[in-house]
Amino acid sequence: MPGSPSIQFVEALTRKGFEFFTGIPCSLLAGLISSLEQTPGISYIPSIREDSAVGLCAGAFMAGKLPVLLMQNSGLGYCLNAFTSLNLIYKIPVLVIMSWRGFQGKDAPEHIIMGEINEDLLKTAGMEYALISRGNQDAVLDQACKKIKEENIPFTLLVQKGLFDERH
Repeated sequence: MPGSPSIQFVEALTRKGFEFFTGIPCSLLAGLISSLEQTPGISYIPSIREDSAVGLCAGAFMAGKLPVLLMQNSGLGYCLNAFTSLNLIYKIPVLVIMSWRGFQGKDAPEHIIMGEINEDLLKTAGMEYALISRGNQDAVLDQACKKIKEENIPFTLLVQKGLFDERH
């Protein structure tokens, strides 16, 4: 497929029916966000906080759209209550694309603790997730879509550094 990894992934998302995109800036997702902003027919709506983005996604779902939320794992603490008291209880699906800052202790000090515990937080909240890489994008996206469409619950794709880096 021609195009950058980010453009290819945006095309895959739209083929799967995702049509509402919001999130919080993160350098690990910058290529993906840029591709969303530059793709004709797609609106990426920046949000001020992760919990606000969860609310935007819930509203988009209520309006008949399949939403995607892009965020950094450091924002998981901000939005866990929104996920558990809104999305999980009322069966409001959203595909969460979450950068994994602090993966294996390699990052700025402020990202290390969340990098160590984000999987445990997702598990504790009852939110399924998968690690996405260049080699498994199609399979993991299929897994996420199945869960989202069959059970109407959130699914998180964890993104490590470099996946959407347009220099590679």
